[in-house]
Amino acid sequence: MKGKQDIDLSRYNIRTDLALESHEMAVKQQGKSIQGVDFEEKQLKDVHVSKIIITSDEGSSLMNKPKGNYLTFDAPKLKRHDTVLQDELVEVFAEEFNDFLKQLDINEDAKALIIGLGNWNVTPDALGPMVIENLLITRHLYELMPDQVNDGFRSVSAIAPGVLGMTGIETSEVVLGIVEKSKPDFVIAIDALASRSLERVYSTIQIADTGIHPGSGIGNKRKVLNKDTLGVPVIAIGVPTVVDAVSITSDTIDYLLRHLENQMDIRNPFGTSEKDAENKHRFLGLISILSEDEKRQLIHEVLAPLGYNLIVTPKEVDTFMEDMANILANGLNMALHHEIDSENTAAYTH
Repeated sequence: MKGKQDIDLSRYNIRTDLALESHEMAVKQQGKSIQGVDFEEKQLKDVHVSKIIITSDEGSSLMNKPKGNYLTFDAPKLKRHDTVLQDELVEVFAEEFNDFLKQLDINEDAKALIIGLGNWNVTPDALGPMVIENLLITRHLYELMPDQVNDGFRSVSAIAPGVLGMTGIETSEVVLGIVEKSKPDFVIAIDALASRSLERVYSTIQIADTGIHPGSGIGNKRKVLNKDTLGVPVIAIGVPTVVDAVSITSDTIDYLLRHLENQMDIRNPFGTSEKDAENKHRFLGLISILSEDEKRQLIHEVLAPLGYNLIVTPKEVDTFMEDMANILANGLNMALHHEIDSENTAAYTH
């Protein structure tokens, strides 16, 4: 194996857009809770809800995330196409998102602009445009016939601006132009994300008030969309749809070691001795003593002949994307328009 100084390991750092995963890795690395980072969690029906608030520069640096509020919904069984769980997640998401707006002092009559980021021609990247298709859009009604709009609704506009490779225009430039003309009170940006674990792909939703980098899910970050660049609060909603090959390989090695260790424990339930440790090392080989950096270096040497890292998505991507797009659209419709509830949300989608 080559020396560490010969390889830039930063290219192969574990990639994740989820604050929850960044928090887990930072706590593991520090061996203790992170100062300046508040963490809360609760269980709502079959949905696990985690809230992370980063208040310090130290916490932001350790987690590699901007200071702000992050809300995460985990529903591992979602990939079983459980319609009951989907309905539960819609209700939980709508309720928590409504509270999220209140915490940001966004009024019930504040005008919303929803941006569906991503490339609709690439399924794992089409989350934003797919959500836009099923939103209840009302801004034109307020402009043309405001007297006929019932109470319980708000002005909502939406657009899927495409990606730089399709339009030749930076997404941030398109969005900024729309914001300057339509003058919304806040922006919601929806995009596909990357996770470090296949378990969270298509089963996790993240909400953040820190803005978003279009294209971050595939490591191709464009100019950030946030309050500083747009002049209004920007709420980012994302779902992990891909995971990179380095993360999968790293996890596979960990699972393999854990499995082999368990097998050895089963065969020798009376504890370990110096001889047992020697046998374990002989059985597992050098992999058993690799540090995290050394393991990434090994993965680099294996993947290097292939060119670069791969981005992977499950084969059921079409079904998963449709499910997640419907969940987000229905949840946003309920949260933004209080006249809509879980019983009639389907009536307002296309």
